Formats: sequence, structure tokens, C-alpha cells
Amino acid sequence: MLFNKKFKSLYLYSMDEKKFIFKSSSPINHRATWQAPSNIALVKYWGKHGDQLPKNPSFSLTLSKCVTTTTVEFTPRLSKNSSWFSFLFKNKEQVDFHPKIEQFLDRISSYMPGIKFQHMAISSCNSFPHSSGIASSASAMAALALCLMDWEKRLNSKLSDDLFKTKASFLARLGSGSAARSIEGPFTVWGENTIFENSTDLFALPLTSKVHTVFQSFQDTILIIDRGTKKVSSSLGHQLMNGHPFAENRFIQANDNFELLSEIIISGDLDAFIEIVESEALTLHSMMMTSSPRFILMQPNTLIVINKIWDFRSATQLPLCFTLDAGANVHLLYPEAHIPTIKIFIQEELSQYCEAGQFIEDQVGQGAKKL
Repeated sequence: MLFNKKFKSLYLYSMDEKKFIFKSSSPINHRATWQAPSNIALVKYWGKHGDQLPKNPSFSLTLSKCVTTTTVEFTPRLSKNSSWFSFLFKNKEQVDFHPKIEQFLDRISSYMPGIKFQHMAISSCNSFPHSSGIASSASAMAALALCLMDWEKRLNSKLSDDLFKTKASFLARLGSGSAARSIEGPFTVWGENTIFENSTDLFALPLTSKVHTVFQSFQDTILIIDRGTKKVSSSLGHQLMNGHPFAENRFIQANDNFELLSEIIISGDLDAFIEIVESEALTLHSMMMTSSPRFILMQPNTLIVINKIWDFRSATQLPLCFTLDAGANVHLLYPEAHIPTIKIFIQEELSQYCEAGQFIEDQVGQGAKKL
């Protein structure tokens, strides 16, 4: 059985959400800037219940270059009738984001009551297209949660680093489920399961040891098939798993694949890795295509690229594979040792199917950082 000893002391803590509550004192002036990465799930979670809790565990790779950078200026709130926050995205007012941010602040205020007495001037930007299936909400909510934890740390100097990160993952989950996985790296697991003794639906845990060397420098080139906003939000997609005719079998499959991948990450079996990761990607989209209402997020060029990858792997026997998030873009995963050959393949064969020839060369990352 795998076991991350680093989190053993937090196990009992995680079982009681009330212990995440921090009752702060008077409002303060504070400024925090954090950068949080996106992540790509290898074993997908699709379907949730309760307060952003997953129907099955997920296993993700933390990215390095696809990040959200967020700054929050905390000042005392003028009155209970005044606004909690203002929000700038790329230095421009974005009122479309206000409902999601307000919902998030409402949810986390139970665990940070003192935040109601603060005004937050939030400024954020991405290094990649948002709302296009690269988990922008994950990195955005993780960065915001870390800024809030920075505020809490200012008021509670005894807060440990482990608890800081754990609660940040807990809070981020309340904004976007997958955001729980964007605090640490290189790989994270989220959701109660039988493999990790200290697993929980409340926050994600990092895998910091036992990861095979081939995965410690794994590459992810994100092929931007479509920069546009998704036609169906992930939130709606998750809801459509309620009553889905294949949901229960899907949850069983996800648990089985989670267990298998947990062993593969240790053994370094690339053939088995490819089999599970591609199956998970296609299963995710098959759930979308068989829900009611049904929808398709893949584009024609998504399918062309997938077939190109299969043909190239067959011809060269190189261990590259694809995965997909809830969108049209393709994540091409491969070991660092094969960068030169695969880079030529991307430039000569795949880039023509990307919007404006755009792709992002990324790799496994170590998690969020304070700036």
C-alpha cells in the first residue's frame, strides 16, 4: 500500500472540517501575490456531490509554465454594505467573473469569518488561454486561495507550512474542484481511495516521493486546437453525471485506473501509462457525448491530431501519448529524453492543426510559489 508519511499527522485534522476555521481579529492592510499552476488529470474526476466533492478519486500532473498570477490588496472594508472585492483580469475590469468569485468568497467565509471585514482588490492574469480546457479555473482559484492563506498567515504566525498548503487546497476546492490539485506537485491525488491511507475528498495530497525518475521530468506540450471559450462549462458537465446511464460503471473504472496508475508512477511502466491515460481521456469525452443533454467538446482537428499521434507512436515505438481535459486541446505527454525527436514531429506534423500554429511547451512542475 502506498503511503505519504508527510501527511500522516494531518489525517485526523482532515476528518473534521470545523478545524479549518480561523477566527481572525480586526481587519488589516496586507498585500499578497501568488502564482499557481494549472494541472492535467491523468485519471479524471467527472461528477461531484455536496460541497465540491468528487464522485471518484483523480490523479493529476502539475504543470510548470501554464500558471495564473494573482495579487490581492487587503484593506479594511468600509461598511457591511460596501463591496467585498474588485476584480481585474489582465488589468481590465471583468464583471463576468464576479458571480464565481462572490460564490467562492461566500463558501470560504465559514472557514475565514474575518474575511468579511476586508475589502479585496484582486488582480489576475494567465500565461495561457482561459476557458478553453486547460484548467484555468483550477490555477485561478488556487492562486486566490493562496493569497487568502497568506492573509491568514499574517494574522496567525504559528500556522505551519504543511497546514498552510493543506488548507489552501481545501479552500481552492470550494472554488473549483480541480483547483485542489494546483497547490503542489509534481503529481497530486485527490479523493478518498483505498490506496493512500490518508486520502480525503476535502483536499489533494502531493506525491513527493516514490515517483519513478522517468516521470520526474515528464513533458506536456499543449496543442491549442481551439482558443475559444468552451460551449459547455465543466460545472454543467459534472451535473450531467447525475442520472447518467453509465455513471456507476464509470466510477468503478476510475477507481480501478487510479489504483493501477498509482503503481505505474512508481514502476515507470510507460506502456501501461499510455494505455490508462489515453483510455481516461476518451472515456471522459464519451461521458459528455452520452449525457442528456449530450455535447461534444472535441473539434475535427482534435481527432486528426490524436490519429497522428497514434500513427507516429506505431511507426517510431516512442512512448508518447495524449490526454484531454474538458475541451478541444490536446496534451501531448512524453519523457524528457525524447524532446528532440518529438519536437520535430510537433513542428512538422501537428502544429498545422493548432489554431494559428500555437502550442505551449510545458512540463511537470513543483507547485505554486509566492512572488
